[in-house]
Amino acid sequence: METSSHPETADVYPSLAHRAEILENPLQTYLIGIIISICGNVLISISLNIQKYAHVRQAQRCSKPYYTSLMWWCGVVLMGIGELGNFAAYGFAPASLIAPLGCVSVIASAIISVVFLKETVRASDIVGGTLAITGTYLLVTFAPHTSTVVTAQLVQYYAISWHFLLYISIEIILFCILLYLYKIKKVKHIVIVMLLVALLASLTVISVKAVSGMIGETIKGQLQLVYPIFYVMLIIMIASCAFQIKFLNQAMKMFDATEVVPVNFVFFTASAIVAGIIFYQEFEDLALLNIFMFLFGCLLSFLGVFLIARNRPKIKQQDRNFIAMDRIPGRRHTDKVQPEANTSTYGSLAAKLMCNRSVQTADS
Repeated sequence: METSSHPETADVYPSLAHRAEILENPLQTYLIGIIISICGNVLISISLNIQKYAHVRQAQRCSKPYYTSLMWWCGVVLMGIGELGNFAAYGFAPASLIAPLGCVSVIASAIISVVFLKETVRASDIVGGTLAITGTYLLVTFAPHTSTVVTAQLVQYYAISWHFLLYISIEIILFCILLYLYKIKKVKHIVIVMLLVALLASLTVISVKAVSGMIGETIKGQLQLVYPIFYVMLIIMIASCAFQIKFLNQAMKMFDATEVVPVNFVFFTASAIVAGIIFYQEFEDLALLNIFMFLFGCLLSFLGVFLIARNRPKIKQQDRNFIAMDRIPGRRHTDKVQPEANTSTYGSLAAKLMCNRSVQTADS
């Protein structure tokens, strides 16, 4: 009688059935997730610098567009591999750990820029790198070493839990308010745009870990792709990523990268940690000392990223055919410039512009 009623109990109280699936991760599995995430972030930093070098080289040669460069496409492929590595890492380690490891990409990018792109080393780079590395060590050491075996049933159970429903309701209300301020009231502040990205990022982290975990369980032999929740999470993952890219591109147009990168890293990491705590309950039964040291490691990483990205030189390429208004002859001190001089100057400028255009036509 008891054995026949056990499956019913598991269906009615899924928490009892799935609590057994929260396992103490073997050190090997836990380290695999960390190593995959670090390698993925290093590949992303390498790809960004390759693409940057391809842009610089194409601009110097004034030849074909950047997307015709083989080097640029190599950078794109490396970025794709790095992102796949981050995706796979969520299946091995807690989301609250994988997200802060994104600071590895910032550290590696700064090192590569100095070594290969010959950028200058600043004192803030050294201090920031030291803080970020120290913070990463604390994150790896004091992060929750338990992870959930993600199955479709467990995702369904977590998705209808009261704390997640409350969390998602608050997030939707906040997102609507921020979107109203941004779109209707035209408040173009970096905090508003980055908060929109961060709120979407929390859904991305939840859905990425769910999809990655269910695919991992399917590979192990427990088919999860027949459950509708898998496709729901897949759609949420794609949609949230797409809108994140949209808002990030808008932020990059309005603000400098030295502002967007650190603010986005801090907001994204904070939202990922909160999402992991609320949805996957990753801090459950974690000692108070571990929680404090983990948050302290996050703070050090945030400070390190801010110092590395602070006051970076702005790279702005001016169009070759562009003439600044203050340099157009006749705009200033017109009383001292004779008409003949203006005519000859305009003629020489026109000749230079025609020459530039002919050169560009020949190159293309």
